[in-house]
Amino acid sequence: MKGLKGFLVVLLMFFAVVSIASAAKDFAWMDALNVKAGVSPNDFFGQVAARFKVGNAEVEAVFGKVGRYADAYMAFRLGEMSGKPVGYVVDRYSENRGKGWGVLAKSLGIKPGSKEFHALKRGHDLRGFDGSGSKGKAKNNNKNKDKGQGKGKGN
Repeated sequence: MKGLKGFLVVLLMFFAVVSIASAAKDFAWMDALNVKAGVSPNDFFGQVAARFKVGNAEVEAVFGKVGRYADAYMAFRLGEMSGKPVGYVVDRYSENRGKGWGVLAKSLGIKPGSKEFHALKRGHDLRGFDGSGSKGKAKNNNKNKDKGQGKGKGN
């Protein structure tokens, strides 16, 4: 019986580690957002303020409390999704720091597997924010570079 209990404890620990690792992977986009926002913090604050219809000062205040750009964005996004004020979300985040955004989302009523939860895992929705200071300009990937010019025409 002791062997079975030990095995079950090890098995539970394994699943806990795997679920933590997969949850971290689910929100891996946050690291990239932190890097991009760090290049141009004022653009980031402006984009978040516009997206959530708040003032830059409020975004900067939330950033001051959570300490990372992506965490500030996530606080606003979870507030929007859950219908709770961003201050409430930040307080819950501060109380449960280290448990992860997935756990916080669940505690705010956002069910794992729901379209809202999947949207969180997919990434941010800051339109046009690429951290380069472009202020919303679309990227030109030169997809249509040669369109309109046939062979031997034009040049």
